Amino acid sequence: MRFSSFVERIGGEGAAAWGIHSRAVERKRRGDDVILLSIGDPDFDTPAPVVDAAIAALRAGRTHYTDLVGEPELRRAIADHHSRTTGQPVGPDRVVVVAGAQCALFCAALCLVEPGDEIIVPEPMYVTYEAVIGASGARLVTVPLRPERGFHLDPRDLADAVTERTCAVLLNTPHNPTGAVMTRETLEAVADICIRHDLWLISDEVYSTLTFERPHVSPCGLPGMGERTITVNSLSKSHAMTGWRIGWLVAPAAMVPHVANLALCMLYGCPGFVQDAAVVALETELREVEVMREAYRTRRNLLHGRLNETPGLRCGLPEGGMFLMLDVRETGLSAYDFADGLLDATGVSVLAGDAFGPSAAGHVRVSLCVPEDGLLEACDRIARYVRENAKI
Repeated sequence: MRFSSFVERIGGEGAAAWGIHSRAVERKRRGDDVILLSIGDPDFDTPAPVVDAAIAALRAGRTHYTDLVGEPELRRAIADHHSRTTGQPVGPDRVVVVAGAQCALFCAALCLVEPGDEIIVPEPMYVTYEAVIGASGARLVTVPLRPERGFHLDPRDLADAVTERTCAVLLNTPHNPTGAVMTRETLEAVADICIRHDLWLISDEVYSTLTFERPHVSPCGLPGMGERTITVNSLSKSHAMTGWRIGWLVAPAAMVPHVANLALCMLYGCPGFVQDAAVVALETELREVEVMREAYRTRRNLLHGRLNETPGLRCGLPEGGMFLMLDVRETGLSAYDFADGLLDATGVSVLAGDAFGPSAAGHVRVSLCVPEDGLLEACDRIARYVRENAKI
């Protein structure tokens, strides 16, 4: 028996990156003393009003089919939220509700590109991008985010990567895995490139509420970008709702029927009780959202200070998101060897940066989704591991 060539396009190094996390989860299930710093799953509870809304909707019978592109009330709430936070005024007709931002990225790629087209993505990049672009049949073209620039994009690299086959650019800000937040000036330069070459821009903004010093800027609100930008977002990170699987894309109105056709054969709508809860999340001023953001800021500062005290380790200060990139090159260990050995010796799981792209070689990604006492214990274990294993 054989499988289609499609399975090769959705595999690769990005998919394999989760191996160490899966191994850590299995050890934790067996009762081992494991600290999971390898995934961005908030350790906070979903805000109570959101949970209560879902329970009420379940009791009211909201367990049947829903509109393919999302219930009208939720689409209105998303449109209002998007207009308020991005500066791009849109109506509900520009919104499609899907099962999380990952699904939105998949829909965008399949509806925008032809096999053989090129999509430019700065790297390091989130590990699923490789498979999403591979599934569409497009060719992934990467440009570097260099550590010496704080993993910030140099627009000249992007301009140099454009060819006659380029169809779209995929950006993520605040950035996973590096925590870099793109400046307005950089985004204006990207917008100029997209307009000059008539390119789509797919903007992954799932960490838009998690910025610390520099504010988030959404490229869809820049002049000339509203009709060429697909904005992807969700409630997973902002409201600790990763398991609810509720996200959306905001796109030109002409694209919405095509995404609806894809949803028809893939999703057939999202659960009504989840959508009702999402309306509450978007329309209610929830103190928990700000509490979570400040907690991540505190954890970032704590981890940054403690890890930089260990000889052989260096890390910059992320500007947003829920991750920190730890430079382990001075230990003499590769990122993969460091991550594997750290889990085996100490029970701390991190992801090797190489899996996110060659610019992150020699780094590991560390999650902030653990309470402060767990982070302090993880720092102690990491420092001990470096003292015992570094080849300095």
